[in-house]
This record gives sequence, structure tokens and C-alpha cells, in this order.
Amino acid sequence: MSSERGEFGSRLGFVLAAAGSTIGLGNIWRFPYVAGEGGGGAFLVLYLAMVFTLGLSIMLAEIAIGRAAKRNPVGAFRTLKGGAWTGLGYLGVLAAFVILSFYSVIGGWTLAYVLATLGPLLEATDARAFGDHFRDFTAGPVEPVLYHGLFMLLSAGVVMGGVRAGIERWSKLLMPLLLIMLVALCLRALTLPGAWAGVEFFLIPDWQRFDAATVGAAMSQAFFSMSLGMGCLLTYGSYLSSAERLPGIAVTVSALDTTIAMLAGLLILPATFAFGFDPASGPGLSFVTLPAVFAEMPLGRVFAPLFFALLAIAALTSNVSLLETAVAYLVDEKGTGRRAATAIAAGLGFAIGVPSALAFGPFADATLFGKTFFGLMEYLATNLLMPIGGIGIAVFAGWVVRDRIRREVLGDGADRPAARIWGWILRWLAPAAVAWILISGL
Repeated sequence: MSSERGEFGSRLGFVLAAAGSTIGLGNIWRFPYVAGEGGGGAFLVLYLAMVFTLGLSIMLAEIAIGRAAKRNPVGAFRTLKGGAWTGLGYLGVLAAFVILSFYSVIGGWTLAYVLATLGPLLEATDARAFGDHFRDFTAGPVEPVLYHGLFMLLSAGVVMGGVRAGIERWSKLLMPLLLIMLVALCLRALTLPGAWAGVEFFLIPDWQRFDAATVGAAMSQAFFSMSLGMGCLLTYGSYLSSAERLPGIAVTVSALDTTIAMLAGLLILPATFAFGFDPASGPGLSFVTLPAVFAEMPLGRVFAPLFFALLAIAALTSNVSLLETAVAYLVDEKGTGRRAATAIAAGLGFAIGVPSALAFGPFADATLFGKTFFGLMEYLATNLLMPIGGIGIAVFAGWVVRDRIRREVLGDGADRPAARIWGWILRWLAPAAVAWILISGL
């Protein structure tokens, strides 16, 4: 095993790094508009239930697999069982790498919008101008690629520093900063006239809006926002000391992930209602609707760049974990030095991401299976690779190496009622639920 693997120096360092992996665009960009489309409060109740049953169970299993083997995803499955199960590790590394390529593109958008909101963007008086700006920017042949490259360089700079001096150090700085910024923005949003309508929409369930689609949306959001099935948490788990108790850590990470998602909802939905915009306006909510909100908001010129800086930090901490998964594979399996491994993985991720960066402009008409390159990469990762990985982790931990993982997680308490419930979720509920996500997404 390479001496360059490293280990987290503290429990807090791991918790913040793992939270940084799970807290990303899925929480701040995707969660509010999915909650808006799902009807608000009814979606939220189901989402919380899914996080602390399905999501928590798979997260705990994924971290435990990594710590038990002290290897990257490929090495972990090979060490604990081998045979065909090693392929599940390769699938995890592939999922992380595919997501890395297009996630960095969106991360680049957040950097661009920090600068745009510091400039003349918010001077627009016609709401359509914000949609035009987003379309013009993403359709450009140069800027999306440059910002994609800049975002990948920032990620590589963190990962190249190693586990303690890079990932842990920056997580301890960025995660508290993210929380402070988000709370400040929430307080501003909640003091807007008319904001309470958004709070009621978000927190008070309207069960008349409850249907199978709401259940599916809540289940999918819980799974994807917690970064499950892509090898990131497994990789971080491989750097965790054996002295740390895993159940408490997994609960803390899940709670942090959920807290950030709820704060994002309490920021974006009340602000959207306060100015009469549609909370179900889809992926454009952050990049089109919110700039229009900030343009009308008192002190919007201050809060708009703050919001996009917040979004950039969340994206960066997640992108770092995606890059680290590929780097860990090269370090463990190929004996590559960390600096070289980071340069290789980041360089390939950037190159593969370029067609995604151009998919809204020069490559917009280049489609495969009816999808642009960006759409194809996103579909491959979120609809196929991640759900298959999630099912595989649940089956592997719940059936194949059950006793080894139970001891890793619970020690002498492996026969407690909570342990039996966790085992039942892994063996039966999680595979069935994630299979539903997989089938629904096809």
C-alpha cells in the first residue's frame, strides 16, 4: 500500500470532509426546486424519513466498507471478497469520474455568477434578461470551458495537499464558512415581506399533493444528495481511524447534510414567494429565478454574490471528494504519487468535461441517444451508475460480508435491536428502494 494514502487527523476532520462530500449542488441547487416541484411540506416529511432510514443505512455501510479494507473502492471490494465483486469497485470509481467531468462544469458556472452578480447583471429590469444571460453564457465557446478549467484547478489544489493538509484542512475552513454564509442569507430571506408564504409552503405538509411521484422524488433526492453509490464516502472511510465509532459519525454527517438542505430551502423558497416567482421553476431556479429575486431585493447586490460564493464552496467540497476517489485508485492500485495522480485525474476530468461545457452551445446539436454530451454523462451517472452502486453496496454489506461489516460498525453490540433493524434495511428495504429509483430513471 502506498505511503501517500494518509489518514484524517481527527473525528471532526472526517465529519466535515464527509459532510463536504455530501453537501453540494444537490442540497443548495437541486433540493429547493425539487421540493418546490414536490409540493413543499409533504415532500419534506418524506425526504427526512428517507434520509434517516434508507440514506443513513447505505452511508454507514459505505463508510464501513472503506474503513474495513483501508483501500480505494476497487481495492476495498477486492480485499473483502474479490471475484466479481471487484467490478463493483471499478463501477464506483467510474461513477465518481463521470460525475467529476460534468460537476466541474456546473461548479464553473457558480464561479462565473459570483463575478456576474458583482457586475451589471442585477441592473436588468426585465426578468427575461436573466434567462437570456444564462443561455448566452452557457452557449459561449470559451467562457464555460475556462471556468470549468478554473474550478478543476481549485479542486486539484486541495486534493494535491493530501488528506490532512489538503482535504481535512480546507474542509475545516470551508464548511463552517458555508454554514455561516447560509444562515446569514436565510435571515435576510426570512425578513422579506411575503416570505412567510414560502415558509408555510416548505414546512407545512399539504397531503392532498401526496402521490407516488412525491415518494419517488423524496427517495431519489435523499439518495443523490447524500453522495451514495459513487465511492466517495467509501474512499473517505478508508482514511478514518479504526478507533472512531461509525454510527455516531454517520448520524452526524446525515444531520449536517439535512440541515444544509433545509436551510437552503428556507433561503430560496421564501425569497421566491416574496417576489412572486414560481418555486417549481426547475433547474433554472438558482441561475435564472434567483438573480431576478436578488435584483428586486434590498441589498441584493450584496447578497447575490454571497449566495453564488456559497454555491461555489458547496460545489468545491463535493468536487474534491469526486477527484479524491479517482486519485485514491491511482495511488493504491497503480502506485502513482499523489501529485502525479491528482494531475492525471484532474487533467482527464477536465478533458472529458469539455464536451459537457460546450453542450449548450457549439455542441448543442451533437446528440447521442437523443441527449447532449452533458445530458448523457448526467444520465449515465445519476440514473445508472449511482443506483447500481447503491444496490451493490447494500447487498454486499447486508448479505455477502455481513458479519465483517457488522463488527466494523457495531463491535460487541452487533445483536442489539438497532443493529437488526439496520441489517433488515440493508438486506431488503434499501435494495428494493434503490431498484425503484433505478427503474424509474430509465
